[in-house]
Amino acid sequence: MASNLGGLTTAQIAALTTTQVRALTTDDIVALSTAQIAAFTTNQVKAFTTTAIQAMSTADVVALTTAQIANLTTTDLAALTTAQVVVLTTDQVGALVTSQAVALTTSQLGALTTSQIQAVSTADLAVLKTSQIQAITTADIAALKTSQVQAISTADVAALTSDQAVALTTAQIVALSTAQIQAVTTADVQALTTSQVNAITTTDVAALKTSQVAAISTDGVAALSTAQIGALTTSQVVAVTTNQIGALTTSQIVAVSTANVAALKTSQIQAINTADVAALTTTQFQSITTAGIGALSTDQVQALTTGQVAALTTAQTPALSTSGVSVLSTAQSVALQT
Repeated sequence: MASNLGGLTTAQIAALTTTQVRALTTDDIVALSTAQIAAFTTNQVKAFTTTAIQAMSTADVVALTTAQIANLTTTDLAALTTAQVVVLTTDQVGALVTSQAVALTTSQLGALTTSQIQAVSTADLAVLKTSQIQAITTADIAALKTSQVQAISTADVAALTSDQAVALTTAQIVALSTAQIQAVTTADVQALTTSQVNAITTTDVAALKTSQVAAISTDGVAALSTAQIGALTTSQVVAVTTNQIGALTTSQIVAVSTANVAALKTSQIQAINTADVAALTTTQFQSITTAGIGALSTDQVQALTTGQVAALTTAQTPALSTSGVSVLSTAQSVALQT
């Protein structure tokens, strides 16, 4: 049966009781104009049923005022179809209160456009559940403002999928707090691109858990700046894998502090490539433990510069293995005796 509500004035619409509003049928809603939809008071909006909400056309949804949007019940908000969600204006999205944000379904969040996601308030982002965060598309993740990224809880940062983590821009990586960077899972750390790894601030690098450091890909390790290498703590350096050690460039190895060189395990010392061994400064070389000196392979010994050999301390010299001594070149042997 056709509805007669289309003939009501906006004043008459606003005069309807909440009981009458609650009784509105699909036909009633369809009969209303956008001007009539916008005439409902905030108290009337609270009386809408999910049936009435879903009966609204996309034009009707767009016609809702920000005050009306903010007063939709969480049940009604969750009832919006994805077709209705995608037409919400940025002002309407920005008007959502935190209780409504938490009520958004994963399908609704996945339907948001990049302009809509940028309109979500930092307060709303901060209260999203992990399942909601995971529903945000990678395009929308990349579109988040840095202030929005900073508002994401550590629990939600930890819930990011690897695809979402890889979608983060370098500016977003820089914006992460130390608490947030520590919340990134090792799987996500491993998935980071070289540009993302290079974008981690030195403060955040120093805050990484040892498990996170060990999870950085070898390509990621090679992309670390010398400042980032210099920011590593001793406990982090000890956690570096032999594959990661082997991926270091000569400029990076020179950036390792003497304290960190002294902390290297024998397996790590043996993993240093010959080019990097030759690049070590004499101060770094002298900081290697006697166990580390004794663990040098014959290839590594042969790669030593005469300056490094001459710099061997009285404790390091007798620590050289017999196989290491046997491969010393004439020039190295002369340097050893100086």
